[in-house]
Amino acid sequence: MAITYSISDLAKEFDLTTRAMRFYEDMGLLQPERSGPGGRNRVYSARDRTRLRLTLRAKRLGLSLSEAKEIIDLYDSPRDTGVQLQKFLQVLAQHRKQLEEQMADLQANLDEVRAHEQEARSLLAKIAHN
Repeated sequence: MAITYSISDLAKEFDLTTRAMRFYEDMGLLQPERSGPGGRNRVYSARDRTRLRLTLRAKRLGLSLSEAKEIIDLYDSPRDTGVQLQKFLQVLAQHRKQLEEQMADLQANLDEVRAHEQEARSLLAKIAHN
């Protein structure tokens, strides 16, 4: 018999709210079976657990949920692994470029703040000597 998980099992394991779990389901990242009266209970498989772990890893990398889904779906499909890895590298390169641009903007901002600090110190020193 396959191992299954409830929504609260996975929410607790990954420190998520059940609302976040339902959101990931709405985004198509998770596809639990339904059981109980009216199909109210979600039953997650080991595949869902893996997809959730990969989704959270992608989020930590700063990828959007749609990018995460695209990559996870590629890995889930039986297609050529080379194609999947090429796509993953494309997404990572694009994301790295975006982060490098943000870092350059932050560095420029920091340099400007330092210049203003130096200017303010110089003005204070002039005031103190008068």
